[in-house]
Amino acid sequence: MLKAVIFDVDGTLVDSVDLHARAWQEALAHFGKRVDYERVRYQIGKGGDQLMPVFLSESELEEFGEELEKYRGELFKREYLPRVEGFPAVRELFERVRREGLRIALASSAKGDELKVYKKIARIEDLVEEETSADDAERSKPHPDIFEAALGRLADTRPSEAVVVGDTPYDAEAAGKAGLRTLGLLCGGFPEEDLRAAGCERIYRDAADLLANYDSSPLAVRNSDAAARE
Repeated sequence: MLKAVIFDVDGTLVDSVDLHARAWQEALAHFGKRVDYERVRYQIGKGGDQLMPVFLSESELEEFGEELEKYRGELFKREYLPRVEGFPAVRELFERVRREGLRIALASSAKGDELKVYKKIARIEDLVEEETSADDAERSKPHPDIFEAALGRLADTRPSEAVVVGDTPYDAEAAGKAGLRTLGLLCGGFPEEDLRAAGCERIYRDAADLLANYDSSPLAVRNSDAAARE
């Protein structure tokens, strides 16, 4: 029986992937690392601990990795965070999930202070029961730590009783390692074939599309209960 839905945030609920990519590209360039935008963008969804090793050597990570990540964080908050917008129908989707009697948790690679802003942008502050951020996990996605932390806060909820909604292959990989199913959204800009290859069992355009097709989705409690009886 389905009890909870765990949502990723960046690229799933708010339109921030391109902005994160620009901030990382600019920060890397500041430290002398010129990287193509598309290469950086494809890594968004990971936290800095998993993203930086893609572009920096071990010696560079040791020399200036911590400083770069701090620079990137300050740059994003100053120049890019004010430009983040919410995707359509996110609040309405959350309201439908709540009407179904399901619990809602957020599991994001963002820092806790950024997550607070995102909830306000998406207009879901009063609809979220639990949340976990980069502050709650030793390793970011595609490691399962953040989803495992979210499950830990959803007391009495087993992995088989929750579904993840995310926009990147890293969400699906991390969720799978935690024993969770994933629904993929295309609004984060990742190819449908990559989401399916990573383990997403259904693909929707965005939150509005998932809401429009809610009754036939794995989130519909009646459908989930019927499937469990079969």
